[in-house]
Amino acid sequence: MLLKPRLKAALLAAASLSLLAASAPSPPAPLGIGDPLFPHLGNPGYDVQSYDISFTYGGSNSEPLDAVTKIDAVATERLERVNLDFAQGEVRSVEVDGAEARFTSMGEDLIVTPGKAVPAGSRMRITVRHTSDPTPDKRYEGGWVRTGDGLVMANQADAAHLVFPCNDHPSDKAQFTFRVKAPREYTAVTNGLATGRERSGSATTWTYRTVHPMATELAQVAIGQSTVVHRKGPHGLPVRDVVPTEDRELFEPWLRKTPGQIEWMEQKVGRYPFETYGVLIADAETGFELETQTLSLFERSLFTRPEFPEWYVDSIMVHELAHQWFGNSVSPRTWSDLWLNEGHASWYEALYADEKAGQSLEDRMRDAYRQSDRWRVMGGPPAAPKRPSPGQKISIFRPVVYDGSALVLYALRQEIGAKAFDRLERAWVASFADGVATTADFVRLASSVAGEDLSGFFKGWLYGEKTPVMPGKPDWKVQPVE
Repeated sequence: MLLKPRLKAALLAAASLSLLAASAPSPPAPLGIGDPLFPHLGNPGYDVQSYDISFTYGGSNSEPLDAVTKIDAVATERLERVNLDFAQGEVRSVEVDGAEARFTSMGEDLIVTPGKAVPAGSRMRITVRHTSDPTPDKRYEGGWVRTGDGLVMANQADAAHLVFPCNDHPSDKAQFTFRVKAPREYTAVTNGLATGRERSGSATTWTYRTVHPMATELAQVAIGQSTVVHRKGPHGLPVRDVVPTEDRELFEPWLRKTPGQIEWMEQKVGRYPFETYGVLIADAETGFELETQTLSLFERSLFTRPEFPEWYVDSIMVHELAHQWFGNSVSPRTWSDLWLNEGHASWYEALYADEKAGQSLEDRMRDAYRQSDRWRVMGGPPAAPKRPSPGQKISIFRPVVYDGSALVLYALRQEIGAKAFDRLERAWVASFADGVATTADFVRLASSVAGEDLSGFFKGWLYGEKTPVMPGKPDWKVQPVE
């Protein structure tokens, strides 16, 4: 067919415009990986291999810290832009592979446009020079926590990006290096092992590196007028505790318990999974304790309030320790898998109190069973939790993911027997060490270890609106929900 000249020219022009439109990059926009609870959390298109983060602390916990974050990542698709999670800080410059890159902030994303697209499969280094602001902001929860003598971090569930640019989702774990410069009278301690301490004038720079990959929500940087107490754990494991210097002797009776608690957990599930462990006691009121990797964060008041009996404090210490296996070494693929973290930590917390202090595990589980239907109405079933309340991201930490999920593990032990249950626990932390896993992974492994299909059992216990009958305990009753 022969086209008339004018029509041909018009069609060619239209085709050219169409090709230009097809090749034009999409406009910058906040992205996410579609997590069921936090759909805008994390970013697609790349896999972070490591973070190298430098902070300069001037001695005031109300002034922004100067910071540099270097991210080494592998592009999993062609990237014309790279989205990072970052809020509550000023971005001064961004480079991609040493070349200056354009950037803009939208929502809680830092959107980086390199000079040329990053090919799929290639490595890239993103360097962000920024500030990190510890000033509380009503729009956000978590991040830096100001203490009586400095700063600590509390990044769960969605707050690491309030401190440093990152891919802020537990499914993208990476190695971390921290470099913290602070006035000489301060001590800086982070996740991992110390690899250097350099003094220059009136300041000291502390360097730490992790040996195992870590989720961003588990990052910890503590800066304060602290003392680091060293001792040995099982197999010569380095144990280092961080306490306010003035409280060194006050907390020693608690600190000396940690090696024995590690030994108890190893008897239950196998060797401790990381390079070091310790307790970080902060003079701060957070309302929670936190399992930051290799260095669990505790409020000072946990150890000083007279209404807390010794067995209770011990069991809370074991709860955060148990997370080093459940949640830290084996991290959740999505936040809907949170029950695997908190249910297991609550289980070993209760088991420790039962074995060491005579606080009946069965009584605790019977009480949880009575309340289970109400917890499911309030927060959803253990593996299908309701979304967090607006502006309250930590509201996902509801009773149903603590004792409500420990109850699932109790029911499972009743169903398959104690010996099979113990084999499953060891197999779980061994099979998925340093990785991420889902509820479906746990169901498959439990069925394999038990030698029977447990999908029906888990469907009711993990996803049912009503709590199933407790195996072997037909007399247990659920409290009616009004």
